[in-house]
Amino acid sequence: MPTNLAIDDKLIEEAVKLSSHKTKKAAVTEALQEYVSRRKQLKILEAFNTIEYDQKYNYKKQRRVK
Repeated sequence: MPTNLAIDDKLIEEAVKLSSHKTKKAAVTEALQEYVSRRKQLKILEAFNTIEYDQKYNYKKQRRVK
């Protein structure tokens, strides 16, 4: 899907220089992938301390089950 975006040329050139990518498209694609990945990680962090666990559960016993 072709998309036209008005992105700061200096910012894109800096991203290309800092990365191992040879094209602007590759640099922008990787930046978007990193952005999405980071946002997903932040969503996971929000789940910490919201899940209740059974205090009696013996996780060490489960390790011995084959």
